[in-house]
Amino acid sequence: MIVEAGKRRIPPLVLSLGLLALFVVAAGLIGLPQSIGLHRPRLDLLAAQPLKVQVHIGAALLAFCLGLVLFAAPKGTLPHRSLGWIWVTFMVVVAGSSLLMTGLNGDHYSWIHLLSGYTLLTLPLGVFAARRHRVVQHQRTMTAMFLGGMVIAGAFTFLPGRLMWRVIMG
Repeated sequence: MIVEAGKRRIPPLVLSLGLLALFVVAAGLIGLPQSIGLHRPRLDLLAAQPLKVQVHIGAALLAFCLGLVLFAAPKGTLPHRSLGWIWVTFMVVVAGSSLLMTGLNGDHYSWIHLLSGYTLLTLPLGVFAARRHRVVQHQRTMTAMFLGGMVIAGAFTFLPGRLMWRVIMG
């Protein structure tokens, strides 16, 4: 099912996740009511992380936000193509920097690194599809990349005990 937005088509899942993410970020930045046990994000925990983790998180947040803009904006335009290249660059940084981190299994890669490999292999396919004007293939590839590489992998970072869980939940 697709939601019509003028001439643009925004998948409802993407729209819902985007609105939820914007709410969470906005609520975190302005502070949440202490009466319900929530607090501002612990940014000191992020500041204490190694540079590779900070780069990874920063690129992931930028890629997520830019991805939402790309989903909502008109397709095939110069701004879409320009922002698309920036998004691809952020995704390469996210996937590449994740290969430098091995915290879940000691010094070994975990199953989540498969998403990084998938991202690094699939991003060029999405770009080539766009350059060959294979719009449907490009759309499916990049949407899958966003949902798998940003939403699903991002959700795992909020599991109890993980860094982003501690940043948000204390």
